[in-house]
Amino acid sequence: MNIDCTPEEARAFLGLPDVQPLQQHLMREMQERLSANLKAMDPSTIINAWLPTTFKGFEQLQELFASQMNPTRTR
Repeated sequence: MNIDCTPEEARAFLGLPDVQPLQQHLMREMQERLSANLKAMDPSTIINAWLPTTFKGFEQLQELFASQMNPTRTR
């Protein structure tokens, strides 16, 4: 048995709600968020965000090595 109908007709026949407006709204929202996240992935933005942390990590590593090399210094 084959029934030839559109998805909208089948949904109406079965009494299911039309979720197409909600789906369109959610897709627009996802596209906006994805675009915002892609802008945040700009290489200059990533470098500016990571470099201060990286330099702070290097300073802490140098301090750790210096504390291990200097036996008279107390921890």
